[in-house]
Amino acid sequence: MTDSVRAARPRDRKAQLAAVAAGLFRARGFPGVGIKDIADAAGVTGPALYRHFADKQAILAYVVLSGFEDLEAATAESLSDSVPPADQLEALLTRLAAQAVERREIAALWRWEGRHLPKEDQREIARRSTLALASWSKALLVQRPDLPAEDAELLCWAALSVFGSVSVHHTAVARRRFAQLLVELALGVLNATLPLPVSPSPDTPSLRLGTPSRREQVLAEATALFAQRGFHDVSMEDIGAAAGIAGPSVYRHFPSKAALMVAIGHRAADRLALAAEQALQAPDEPTALRRLAASYVRTILHTPELLVSFSADRVTMPDRDKADLLRVQRDYVAQWVTLLSVVHPSLPPREAKITVHAALTIANDLARTRRVAARPHFEAELTTLLHTILDVA
Repeated sequence: MTDSVRAARPRDRKAQLAAVAAGLFRARGFPGVGIKDIADAAGVTGPALYRHFADKQAILAYVVLSGFEDLEAATAESLSDSVPPADQLEALLTRLAAQAVERREIAALWRWEGRHLPKEDQREIARRSTLALASWSKALLVQRPDLPAEDAELLCWAALSVFGSVSVHHTAVARRRFAQLLVELALGVLNATLPLPVSPSPDTPSLRLGTPSRREQVLAEATALFAQRGFHDVSMEDIGAAAGIAGPSVYRHFPSKAALMVAIGHRAADRLALAAEQALQAPDEPTALRRLAASYVRTILHTPELLVSFSADRVTMPDRDKADLLRVQRDYVAQWVTLLSVVHPSLPPREAKITVHAALTIANDLARTRRVAARPHFEAELTTLLHTILDVA
């Protein structure tokens, strides 16, 4: 090899290849990208790529774990003895916000593609994130010593979701302002006053008229199985068995698993639309926004279709259906943004959209986090957090 060729080779080829792969994973989804795609995009051969990574999973793990290493470094440095205790939390949030804005793809890949990592990597990330959150909770308790430890943990999980929210949209403002806004939102969450526990109202017995149709039974069982095991680990035979019919009989109602996911997505959208319509029948805009947030929390906690539709691998759907569901989602978010802009007219439209996505991401993340979702008054607490983010508390 000549000196000129050797000099032309980038020093950190592994990181560069990973960055190329991360872009492709985010654009197409992990299952839709092959090693050859990554090699072609990076301008190298397949064998050259294999010199750095054993397989596609190894690339994904490298990208996601590097993001957690950055989070751990920010935590260790911001919460060290060299930083005054009163300044530690804001220093931490400032570091995390900068990382979130600079490397949005990390949060996106963990959120949408993390299930493709080996189980041991998933467990390792969960362990390390829990340790980081424990450190954040201790720092928060220094500033809010009267806060119960369990409440501090809940607020820190919510703050983490503020930074993770950058992965669910492409809205951007100037980087410095973007990071500043994330810090403001996260600080608002950490300073939130959670509602006092109240006695739960007695459950109203559900009224069912007749027996659900076979199609409805199939849809309900598919929703439950996808929620428990994920889309890829459930077969049509599994769904049929749960519904009490033979696997091939499922095809009489839905031609494929993708068709089931499309139906679940539309069912979730219909439930949200109905809840939003009822919430918007309010005497003024602030009340309407509070009710809209409460309706979202209630819907996400009590209708499994919504959580399943978030975890769906959209690349399994036909492009036409993906586009249709994306349009419905954007229309729903636009309702929030429009209302928030009326309530806070000084808030620029893009910042309003970033704020709405932060609120929705807190609800989506915490509803799926068993550690906090099992709290006895979780629905009221989650609603309060959304009201805090939207500044309509």
